[in-house]
Amino acid sequence: MGSGNGLLEVRIAAPAADAPRIARLLVEERLAACTQVLPGMTSTFRWDGEVTTADEDLVLAKTHRSRFDAILERVGEVHPYETPEIIAVPIVEASAAYAAWLVAEVSQGGGS
Repeated sequence: MGSGNGLLEVRIAAPAADAPRIARLLVEERLAACTQVLPGMTSTFRWDGEVTTADEDLVLAKTHRSRFDAILERVGEVHPYETPEIIAVPIVEASAAYAAWLVAEVSQGGGS
């Protein structure tokens, strides 16, 4: 399965207290087929003119391009940050079986 498959990995940085809830919500609402929470990330960024460092977790969500806008909206509703990091990278290759499972999981139920 090649790059035209529409599969995405969405990356969401969040405080440790919020990351598991976001990860579960995305799967429960069929916005993602699978999520992982990678703990213990340190982010450094400029916010309001100041360089800031924050301890965060990284949520990795496997989904389809058709669900990205819904993920942006839903995470925006529950994320504590004013401007959360929500970025997507294409899944260039995946086994046919995994890709089919992923698409089926985010397609069932007809949406969020």
